[in-house]
Amino acid sequence: MTKAIVGIIGGSGVYALPGLTDMREERVATPWGEPSDALHFGRIGETEAVFLPRHGRGHKLSPSGINYRANIDALKRAGVTDIVSVSACGSFKQDLYPGLFVLVDQFVDRTFSRQSSFFGNGCVAHVSMAHPVAPLLRQRIAAAASAENIPFVSGGTYICMEGPQFSSLAESQGYKAAGYDVIGMTALPEAKLAREAEISYATIAMVTDFDCWHPEHDDVDVASVIKIVQANAGAAARLLARLLLDFPQEHEACPIGSDRALDNAVLTAPPARDPDLMKKLEAIMQRVDRS
Repeated sequence: MTKAIVGIIGGSGVYALPGLTDMREERVATPWGEPSDALHFGRIGETEAVFLPRHGRGHKLSPSGINYRANIDALKRAGVTDIVSVSACGSFKQDLYPGLFVLVDQFVDRTFSRQSSFFGNGCVAHVSMAHPVAPLLRQRIAAAASAENIPFVSGGTYICMEGPQFSSLAESQGYKAAGYDVIGMTALPEAKLAREAEISYATIAMVTDFDCWHPEHDDVDVASVIKIVQANAGAAARLLARLLLDFPQEHEACPIGSDRALDNAVLTAPPARDPDLMKKLEAIMQRVDRS
């Protein structure tokens, strides 16, 4: 069995993980460049945790400027088995109101200027993203939210836009008509890279606004987003603390195989693999024969 180590990626307004004991900071080098910030190692209860602020301290990185590959590679090198991502988002549904947490189970990718894979020419791999969220991990987050009486909805589709601008009215109305639930700027390519790294992944989408489709609410702006994020910071901290306190000591095998996603995914024959790329893939493919 593999010891469970939970990685927490904090989004807008979530720049620290309160309650971490035995905390230390370490900058982890990766072949993909610099992660967003130093990793914060510690524990809550008996569960080891690694916290990474997605935008860096001081929110210095835009959604399009984040080095997602470096972030996921660094967490993999730290031994993380499960990633819980916290992400601010807009809502396309009346009942998904600001302040509510949505435990999404699907993603739609509308980004266009980000590196979304560790693989490429020299080593080609295709992992399944049919079910991008690890179901056991999402269930554990739901149980923690219930235990802390934190309002949440389980399930939903998160559309990830490029940004950094918010949606136009036409875009917002189109996404709503398509049946999407929430919109954000950061869950992708994060979820895709976590799958390639064989790390179970789940997102807590914190609703901050109604985007701009709602005729009875003001258009979204940074001030309104941060106001809701700050109001929910305590709830997010309680949810994460409860999740870690109740987390199993051993990593649970993922029923959809997210922790074995590279099985039968690599197409490039060993003699044709690019040595330089294979060296960069050392952490990502540590379970797979790279010869």
